[in-house]
Amino acid sequence: MGTPIIIAKNSRDPSQEIVLHSEFANRHGLIAGATGTGKTVTLKVLAENFSRIGVPVFLADAKGDVSSIAKAGRSNPKFEQRLQLLGLDQIPFAASPTVFWDVFGQHGHPIRTTISEIGPLLLAQMLNLNDTQEGVLSAVFRIADDQGLLLIDFKDLKAMLSYVSDNAADLKAEYGNLSPASIGAIQRNLLALGDQGAEQFFGEPSLNILDFIQTDAQGHGYINLLAADQLMNSPKLYATFLLWMLSELFEQLPEVGDADKPKLVFFFDEAHLLFDNASPALQQKIEQVVRLIRSKGVGIYFITQNPLDLPESVLGQLGNRVQHALRAFTPKDQKAVKTAADTFRANPDFKVDQAITELAVGEALISCLDEQGTPQIVQRGWVMPPYSSFSPLSDEERQALMAQSLVAGVYEKMVDRDSAYEMLQQKVSDRLEQEQAQAEAAQQAKQQEALAKQQAKEQERLAREQQKADEKAQRERDKLTQDVLGTFAKSAARTLGGPTGQKLVRGLLGSLFGKR
Repeated sequence: MGTPIIIAKNSRDPSQEIVLHSEFANRHGLIAGATGTGKTVTLKVLAENFSRIGVPVFLADAKGDVSSIAKAGRSNPKFEQRLQLLGLDQIPFAASPTVFWDVFGQHGHPIRTTISEIGPLLLAQMLNLNDTQEGVLSAVFRIADDQGLLLIDFKDLKAMLSYVSDNAADLKAEYGNLSPASIGAIQRNLLALGDQGAEQFFGEPSLNILDFIQTDAQGHGYINLLAADQLMNSPKLYATFLLWMLSELFEQLPEVGDADKPKLVFFFDEAHLLFDNASPALQQKIEQVVRLIRSKGVGIYFITQNPLDLPESVLGQLGNRVQHALRAFTPKDQKAVKTAADTFRANPDFKVDQAITELAVGEALISCLDEQGTPQIVQRGWVMPPYSSFSPLSDEERQALMAQSLVAGVYEKMVDRDSAYEMLQQKVSDRLEQEQAQAEAAQQAKQQEALAKQQAKEQERLAREQQKADEKAQRERDKLTQDVLGTFAKSAARTLGGPTGQKLVRGLLGSLFGKR
């Protein structure tokens, strides 16, 4: 059996309570109204009550004022007047157990996820890619998986895109045409997303989504408060981040069917940012998650100024509604009032469209599901006061609570392990080393060839010199012989000039001619 959560008291009869039944809290809800009409207080009341019955809560603090939920409230004259109006004597002021989170890690524990976990579909929506570019991005993810390259942080994806661009010709046969224009478009959009702070969002340690589903020693559910004031300036990052969290919950949580209370309740402040400029594919994804996550025991409550900010397909899924005042100054405002009025089950006691424009601050039109799950007749009521303070926490108070948090020190330090960037850098380094080794081997071979040529030239020179030396020696020998013969001839000539020589000559001549 569920627990009735008192949201408000009937404006005409404060003894009548307007309640939200916890067993139907996962049928989702809407808190709408113009600026300054009391949406934040209603949000705090619901979050506190969910926490007190043991349901963890996640909510985005768009303006920084919801941090007061972590500090016990105190009475003041204005507060006492509200208690009298509601017929209450006092309120048990109390703080709710709170864990602070921040995508940028400044006002809470950092929230990170990896490129692989976000996946190509959501990433394509973040980058606002067309169908062709989305196909190329999916191929990049597939190539990374096939080659064992982990996509963890921003630089991994950038390195992977550069790698695919450089090797597109080799990869084309297996993965199709990887157009340089598409890769260039992805890279440019990635740089723009990085300027929005996405580089801090992608990394490790990645968030364990089950850390959101925690209770304290008293059995109260923790309120996970996301500092979203800076995140609101990056609407694509904000929308995709919230959708990613819901997708993760949907994947990890088991089916629970009908339970006495939700496992977790999400409050999406500034809900229009989820749908503004969202592609049809992204809107379809959001609608699908909203429709299916109910069976996982998760309730989603959208907070926005105008019900028209939500698509009709989403609006139709919201069973619990709190409508604060709307102003009908323009035709568009009048249309919004009529739309809001038509979403309620009419009450014969008053005209809904007229009442919407007449509601005071802190007053609302409320319709929740009854014990049978049927929408109740809309009631006009004063929203209950919160148990917590109206003053936001100081930075010192926030830091003190963060130091005592369940996840203190778990996510603060970023881990940068070897992934695609480092692996591709290693590949480049190995290739450069190989090319250098090949260049050195070629240089060495060239030097050896040059040395061999030099040695051959030297040997040839030595052979020529040796030949010249031999020829010179031969010439010297020949000259010496000639000199010896000349000397002998001269000596012989001198000898022949005498008597003996003449006799010898005659003897020789006589022998030659046969005369004695």
